[in-house]
Amino acid sequence: MTIDKTAIRDAATVIVMRDRDTNPRILMGQRGAKAAFMPNKFVFPGGAVDAADAAVPLARPLPELCRLRIDEDSPAGLAHPLAAAAIRELWEETGLRLGTPGDWRDPPADWQGFADNGLLPDASGLQFVFRAITPPGRPRRFDARFFLADAAALASDPDDFSAACDELSHLQWIPLEKVRHFDMPFITEVVLAEVAARARDASPPASVPFFRNDDEASLFLQLHGRPMP
Repeated sequence: MTIDKTAIRDAATVIVMRDRDTNPRILMGQRGAKAAFMPNKFVFPGGAVDAADAAVPLARPLPELCRLRIDEDSPAGLAHPLAAAAIRELWEETGLRLGTPGDWRDPPADWQGFADNGLLPDASGLQFVFRAITPPGRPRRFDARFFLADAAALASDPDDFSAACDELSHLQWIPLEKVRHFDMPFITEVVLAEVAARARDASPPASVPFFRNDDEASLFLQLHGRPMP
């Protein structure tokens, strides 16, 4: 299947934080110099949603409040594949696993290594904290949802990157107070400001910033969603 690289693709990005009550650090890596999208930049793990992500079983879903925020101004049923994509991309790019012990039959090829560890993907530790659409004119455009996760929710050693693919290099835990010294995309800096404000707040946000770029204008909105039932 040929992918239209000019289309806006749904994507999931994961910000993993550790030691949030003492010395908050976040996981980042550097994209390759020849990457078509954001070469050489330090970024969070993440990538586009695959069609197969909708059928991936989740041991536990996203928190309900996060699902409600995603449902605002998004197609119905997108929360599940976004959560699956977030967990898959984190696994592929860092080797770290958000999962719960369990077995599944015939996992997709992208998930075989995850399943071999006796785990089902678990989205309950993800918090939807930001949404941004890549501005026009870029070689690739994404409608990215950013998820914050605590390293305590990982089912693997947070310092073991041995199973990571080669998409990100120099994977490291960077103190929040030092992260701005790294070469990052503008939107990553914006997201970091939101993450820093939530470093010691473990509850899902009541509203989610949305940096919307389209052909007419760039808007900074807030997703409030429907009230909890």
